[in-house]
Amino acid sequence: MKIAFEFNNRFFNQLPQDKEELNHPRQVYNACYSKVLPTRVRAPKTIAVSQEIAEQLGIDFKATVSSEFAEVFSGNQLIDGMQPFAMCYGGHQFGNWAGQLGDGRAINLGEVIDKNGDNQTLQLKGAGLTPYSRTADGLAVLRSSVREFLCSEAMFHLGVPTTRALSLVLSGEQVMRDMFYDGNPAYEPGAIVCRVSPSFIRFGNFQIFTARKDFDNLKRLIAFCIRNDFPYLIENKNFNEWDEQENIVLDQEIVEQWFDEVCQRTAKLVVEWMRVGFVHGVMNTDNMSILGLTIDYGPYGWLENYDPNWTPNTTDAQGRRYCFGNQPQVAHWNLYQLANAIAPVLDRTEALEASLDKYADEYNQQSMNMYARKLGFNHFDKEINQPLIQELFELLQSTEIDMTIFFRNLGNISTTESYHDVTLFEKVRDAYYLEDALSHELITKHTQWLRGYLKALSDMRVEPEDREPLMSRMNPKYVLRNYLAQIAIDKATAGDYSEIERLQKMIKNPYDEQPEFEQYFAKRPDWARHKAGCSMLSCSS
Repeated sequence: MKIAFEFNNRFFNQLPQDKEELNHPRQVYNACYSKVLPTRVRAPKTIAVSQEIAEQLGIDFKATVSSEFAEVFSGNQLIDGMQPFAMCYGGHQFGNWAGQLGDGRAINLGEVIDKNGDNQTLQLKGAGLTPYSRTADGLAVLRSSVREFLCSEAMFHLGVPTTRALSLVLSGEQVMRDMFYDGNPAYEPGAIVCRVSPSFIRFGNFQIFTARKDFDNLKRLIAFCIRNDFPYLIENKNFNEWDEQENIVLDQEIVEQWFDEVCQRTAKLVVEWMRVGFVHGVMNTDNMSILGLTIDYGPYGWLENYDPNWTPNTTDAQGRRYCFGNQPQVAHWNLYQLANAIAPVLDRTEALEASLDKYADEYNQQSMNMYARKLGFNHFDKEINQPLIQELFELLQSTEIDMTIFFRNLGNISTTESYHDVTLFEKVRDAYYLEDALSHELITKHTQWLRGYLKALSDMRVEPEDREPLMSRMNPKYVLRNYLAQIAIDKATAGDYSEIERLQKMIKNPYDEQPEFEQYFAKRPDWARHKAGCSMLSCSS
């Protein structure tokens, strides 16, 4: 069964290409990308596919079990219309300018038109060496690829803006990685994920041109991005034109509107991360999507016990720059770097500064509205909700309390029943990790909050028929807990892919009760508290 797409390859056709075509690590100047072919692999084998994405791309699901599918989405076989390339970009890593970074292990196969008429870029992660690989090999291993594949789809079904994943393919190769950076590298199974997104443009794509004072290409990229990814901003306006010296002249007002839109999308993205307890782990500017999508699933993690200082990234363990609670501020800082990158081609910066200021206000307002809705209130009342929310998060940090279970079980407390204190606390007790820490004083304090919560619902006249479905929509029952992904990885490494398939089914309906998956609605087991892959992870793949 032949696999075919309708390609338009806008990025490849409309932006400047690297003039050198030899594929070796180097600095690439005056170009948005480099042509590069994926590295052939020995024995590709498809072990997981997103049926939804396959159908959206117009792929008959029966074709996903074919050898052709594995050949194409491992990079072994190019089909008509594919023009593979790797993007050039820079970025700030852990707050420091890192210079050129680029797609070191990602290769874009091309841009296609999906069944809805929308543009989608197909990108292979782990497909081999590119000019941006620096000292690495451009490959990926099974453990990181399983995590990326599952989490991309889990986030989508949770309602979080994200890139998607089409397929997970074993390469048949062994890849050497030093998982703990302790000088003990070992061979692991290689794998390749096909990622799917309307665009993979990052903040760093703009930063690299500004750092090199290549303002002509910076303007080209800005014009391209707005025209193709934000077309509603220009409608019938003459967005950009060439002057007599063939320089691009941008419409400053539209560029300002575009930056404001990026700020708003980024605020919305981080609010959604905070809502479901997701920690990105490596919010460098090269990992920030211009579309406000979650991009680059590396050392990410899910909050289990609520801890705003937790980071899943071993590299960040000391500074905790990218911990859960810092994500809103880091996103703001990253937007400042994007503003600094585009400012040199504008005549004024007041509007950029206003958008950055608005980000903080937008985030705070959206965040408060989000937490109010997690508690079942259909709107945020500052006088009633703000102290309630503030006290709740102080309580959640007072002992180890599972964030997902606590909020989900909170929704099961009836506002029409009368509870004794013991019975009321029992409604959320399953969320508490350390039984020995549950002193009488602590239980009393938490029960008092629950009483105050029920009173607030009554004071705001929240009806049960409104509250219960709202809380069920805002508080997932199932998230891709770190230990669940690790169990799937361990089984897949042994050749058993059934747990990947099982988790795929579970994450499609994370807000539903799904009795068949009830065992996954549970606190992190003790064995996973400090196990590699279940607590913290390195950037190594």
